[in-house]
Amino acid sequence: MEPRLKNLIINEINPSLKEKFGYKSQYMGPRIEKVVLNMGLGLDGNDTKILSSCQDDLASISGQRPIVTKFRKSIANFKTRKNTNSGLKVTLRKNKMYEFIDRLVNIALPRIKDFRGLNANAFDKFGNYTFGIKEQIIFPEVNFDKVDKIRGLDITIVIKSMDKKHSFELLKKLNFPFKESRNN
Repeated sequence: MEPRLKNLIINEINPSLKEKFGYKSQYMGPRIEKVVLNMGLGLDGNDTKILSSCQDDLASISGQRPIVTKFRKSIANFKTRKNTNSGLKVTLRKNKMYEFIDRLVNIALPRIKDFRGLNANAFDKFGNYTFGIKEQIIFPEVNFDKVDKIRGLDITIVIKSMDKKHSFELLKKLNFPFKESRNN
């Protein structure tokens, strides 16, 4: 069964973006390629109990088992050693990606305390959008009672597009809650 968001993109959003920006084909428009979830653990990555609980949380959030990332260099000031655990990462594609974005926008982001919107300037020069979440407990899949410590999460939405403006319009049509820029 196709995700609801995928049908919405194909049937409504792509034709409206084609009309707005004057694409010759709907395939010229921006499209989401993947979503990357990253949870940095730092020194807690060496503790197997903390690592496994964070793996369970990230697996329940994404619906996919995360991989353990390692430090590439030893840095004495940060107390890191080469090839020790640094965090967790999940890459979502296809249907799981659309389902995650749907849950993120409609369920998780409205649950953030004192939420005023996402920063509209967080696009890189290629049109990818990255933002951080301070608490993983905003996702309803995470059991609040079993969380030992509240941890942050970085989310990167990789978008294939011609320009930042095109990526911004795609995410705006997907109901991402961006802050309104004020002109003083």
